[in-house]
Amino acid sequence: MTLAQKILAAHTDKEEVVPGEFINVKVDLVLANDITAPIAIREFRRLGVDKVFDPTKIVMVPDHFTPNKDIASAEQAKLIREFSREQGIIFYEVGQMGIEHVLLPEQGLVLPGDVVVGADSHTCTYGAVGAFATGMGSTDIAAAMATGDIWMKVPSTIKFVYHGNLGKWVGGKDLILHTIGDIGVDGALYSVMEFTGEAIDALPIDGRFTMANMAVEAGAKAGMFRVDNKTQLYVKSRAKRDYLVYEPDNDADYAKVIEYNVSNIEPQVALPHSPANARPVSQLDDIEVDQVVIGSCTNGRLEDLRIAARILKGKKVHPGVRCIVIPGSQQVYLDALIEEFVEIFVRAGAVVSTPTCGPCLGGHMGVLAEGERCLSTTNRNFVGRMGSAKSEVYLANPAVAAATAIMGRIASPGEILQ
Repeated sequence: MTLAQKILAAHTDKEEVVPGEFINVKVDLVLANDITAPIAIREFRRLGVDKVFDPTKIVMVPDHFTPNKDIASAEQAKLIREFSREQGIIFYEVGQMGIEHVLLPEQGLVLPGDVVVGADSHTCTYGAVGAFATGMGSTDIAAAMATGDIWMKVPSTIKFVYHGNLGKWVGGKDLILHTIGDIGVDGALYSVMEFTGEAIDALPIDGRFTMANMAVEAGAKAGMFRVDNKTQLYVKSRAKRDYLVYEPDNDADYAKVIEYNVSNIEPQVALPHSPANARPVSQLDDIEVDQVVIGSCTNGRLEDLRIAARILKGKKVHPGVRCIVIPGSQQVYLDALIEEFVEIFVRAGAVVSTPTCGPCLGGHMGVLAEGERCLSTTNRNFVGRMGSAKSEVYLANPAVAAATAIMGRIASPGEILQ
């Protein structure tokens, strides 16, 4: 069996599961946020169940419109706050919260070998620590909150092997954009993307979170990494319960194996309006931008801010650009303060926000007007994703974002620092 099959089999009453088989799976963690939880709560009430299956295994994070931007978002947050108190489930209030997919691994709530379901498509982020994690609709999440089970079809697995050494300023964002650009937005439809190879072994854990996060942009059910020493170092200091590490069998049956030599891959930029519309940054010039966003569940971790600060230190944001930096969690914010990244950003002329999804979904803190362009470290650049349907979003890594903020146009970090 593959890594995904091993974990799913361990969470059923079966010794083995095969792709295409329908199974009932016990879950270790259920997640919802301030947009999706209210729907799940209403459906939960309709089931006629008084209590959730296990309050220690359900987490609610108000991260999309927080701090609340208007009365409607305040009502949403109030609803999940009151439900969380009533049920005794885990709830992160403003001041303790973060972007859910940064916060949960950081707090040791998702661990290797877990099955995690969330009412958010980027729940697949947790595959970076060797969990099977996937997004589901709010109605499915309501059922999971009530029963602790999900019903699903076992996905097949595509193995992606990355050979060679990563070039300067190239990271997980570039690998996943290059991959999606190659296979397309449906290239891994209802499959698990299993990432391996020496380039993956060398990739920091933050870069792995970025790749797993964007597996869904290729249509994947999950994006997964094997647990190695880097994973163990990240997890062991955070885990508050025991966990099991699973390994794929040597004779595991993969739907296909796709191999890349990363040595010639340079920083990538996804042009509007698809993550698959990826190009090397060297092929882009004279594309002016109005806004740069550095943050999100894709690239809002400390290493991402460290890279951006390295580029922006002693420089100034272009006068025609609004640069918004959003730490992924309160802990990331605090660490960025201690390491003086926040001072670098502010002195450069950027604004530093409280942790929030905010502009990524066109929510707040950076919504685009008609005709505006934004280069962002977020994960989606669909039509109208960040505001007006007549705006444009370009996706890139934090180094390209910082360089672009300085130059006022899409730029390579090599133009700022060699």
